[in-house]
Amino acid sequence: MRYESTVTSLSWIPSEAVTGGTKAAFEGGFTHYDQPPPGELGRPGEPGDVLELQRADRFRFANLLSAWIETDDSGMITAAGYAAGSGGLMGSSTVRIGPARHTFQAVALPDLQREPEYGDGWVRFTQTCGGRTGMPAPRRVAHPPFLQWQAPTVWSTLTLTLHASGRTGLGVPGASRFPRHWVYDGAGKLARKSGLTDFGHWYRKSFGKHTPWGDEDSSALVVAVETALERELSVHLMQGAVKPRITAHPAGATLMRQDAHGTDVYLVLDGVVRVERNGEVLAEYGPGAMLGERARLEGGIRTASVVAVTPCKVASVDGAALDQGALAELSGQHRREAPAQPAEAAPAGEPGQRGEEA
Repeated sequence: MRYESTVTSLSWIPSEAVTGGTKAAFEGGFTHYDQPPPGELGRPGEPGDVLELQRADRFRFANLLSAWIETDDSGMITAAGYAAGSGGLMGSSTVRIGPARHTFQAVALPDLQREPEYGDGWVRFTQTCGGRTGMPAPRRVAHPPFLQWQAPTVWSTLTLTLHASGRTGLGVPGASRFPRHWVYDGAGKLARKSGLTDFGHWYRKSFGKHTPWGDEDSSALVVAVETALERELSVHLMQGAVKPRITAHPAGATLMRQDAHGTDVYLVLDGVVRVERNGEVLAEYGPGAMLGERARLEGGIRTASVVAVTPCKVASVDGAALDQGALAELSGQHRREAPAQPAEAAPAGEPGQRGEEA
C-alpha cells in the first residue's frame, strides 16, 4: 500500500506587520502589502492552486513538502521518500516610483531536506525552504558586518509525518519571524498560522549564519486557525462603515478585564492573547480571532479577561456596528469550544485549541 500527502506553507506580508522607517515604503505605494491567501488551496492544476497564486503575486514564498511511504501486507513500512515537486517556490517584489515600475524576482536558497526519520509505524519528513528578495535593502544590522546590502532571509521549516495506518500529521518547528506564514494540510485546508510577526528582529538579524543555511533556525509560535465565521466578520470589521481603532499592546497588557463594562469587539491582527476567567486560563488565540462579542450581547459586562501573551496588535469597533445575528452565532461557537492548553513554540508546531470567549 502506498500513502502520499503534502503540507504547504504560504508566506505573505499583512498590513500593520511592517514597522519603522520601512513602513513608509508600503504606505506610500513604493511597494505593497498582500491580501490574505485563500482559506483553501486548489488541487494541482485546478483554480486556486499554488502555481496560480504564484502567478497572481499572492505570496512572497511557498514551501511545498510532499512525501510518500509504502507498506507491506502486514502493515510494516518498507520504503519512504520525498515526492516529486517537493520544494520551495519564490514570489517577486514589484516597486513603483511614479508611473515607473520594476519587478525583482526573489532569490531562492537551496531546499534543505533532512533524511527521513523512522519511528514505530511512522516516518517523519522535514523540509526548509526560503530565500530573499532580489531588491536591495541597505541597512545597519545587529552583528558583523554591521551593514547589509542584501535583503534579509525568509524561510519556513515544515514536518510531515506519515503513519502506516494512513494517518498524517504536520508541524511547523521553525520559521523566520517575518512575514506571516499560513500552513495548509494535505486536503488544501488552512490548518495553522504563525502567531506573531517581528519585523524589527527579522530585518536586523535574519541573514548569514542566523538562518537555517547557517547555524540556527527560529522556533515558530503557531496557533489554531480562526473559523470561517470569524473570517467573514473580520472583513466587515476592517472594511465596514465604522473605521476600526488599531492599538498595539505589550506582552502582559490586559485588553479586556473581567467584570468591566465594554461593548467593543476585537480582532487580533498580530500576536497571541489568552482568555482568563477567575485566574484560570481558558484558551489562547492568534491572528484572525474575534473576541468580546458576549459582552455586547449580554448586558455589556465582560465575562472574562483577555491578556496579551506576546506583543500584539488588535482592531476594535463597537459591537453595534457588526451583524448581531453573526455575533450570536460566534458566541455559540465559543461556548461549544472546550478550554485548552496554551499554544507554545513546540517542535511539533501544535497549536493550543480554542476556548470560551469574553
